[in-house]
Amino acid sequence: MAHEPLRPGLYIVATPIGNLGDITLRAAETLARCGAVACEDTRVTGKLMKHLGLSKPLWRYDDHASEADRMRIVAAMHDRAVVLVSDAGTPLVSDPGYRLVRDARAAGVSIAALPGACAAIAGLTVSGLPNDRFLFAGFLPNKDKARREALERAAGVGATAIFYETAPRLVRSLETIAQTLPDREVSVARELTKLHEECRTGSAADLAAHYSAHPAKGEIVLLIGPGGDAPTDDEDIDALLTDALQSAKPSQAAAQVAKATGRDRRALYARALELRGG
Repeated sequence: MAHEPLRPGLYIVATPIGNLGDITLRAAETLARCGAVACEDTRVTGKLMKHLGLSKPLWRYDDHASEADRMRIVAAMHDRAVVLVSDAGTPLVSDPGYRLVRDARAAGVSIAALPGACAAIAGLTVSGLPNDRFLFAGFLPNKDKARREALERAAGVGATAIFYETAPRLVRSLETIAQTLPDREVSVARELTKLHEECRTGSAADLAAHYSAHPAKGEIVLLIGPGGDAPTDDEDIDALLTDALQSAKPSQAAAQVAKATGRDRRALYARALELRGG
């Protein structure tokens, strides 16, 4: 069956994170009507195309692509529809594509987003953790000190923090969370949409013990709930600032309260100056 070609431009297409049935009707139609597909791994995308009964030119585009490669793909967008996909999920969410989109915009290329599967959002929805405010922070650093610092930064935003993690590093990350944020509720969501999908929620220490005894496999979303007692109204914030100002300069007091509450540091500094009387 012939498909009418799409108008030239860049189409950012989300693909399944596990279950191939999660491909959207619009994504399948766009892949059928496009002129080429830019992808991380042609073997992975090739399997999806075969599942859909489609054959298109597959152009390798990953973190190692050169500027020349990127510019050739952007140039092609002026006369054909180019789809950007990652190996799984929504492109640009901890996947390559940021520079490609920026260059396409700079070149005046038409850009469309086709939303769909995203492991971070899927993990959040099944975790049972607060979802009215969340921070996606990519992968945790590999080294212990950098991992602790990343967790401390995420802890200060007053929101559920979402990370991607690999199975071999999961227990060490959970142990670090137990040391750094022992009072936080944590969820481990893995193999989302697949046969052995699992989501466990509890303390980091308990989860570390479980996965030490039962090593995890597959792709993992690691979520950390916000602190349960972070103040949110202005009177509570003023009380914290006033207390901090007893022993700290306004800038230091603002930094302390920002870390504890997730509030904007500059706004807190301005308020600290007001409370101190100028």
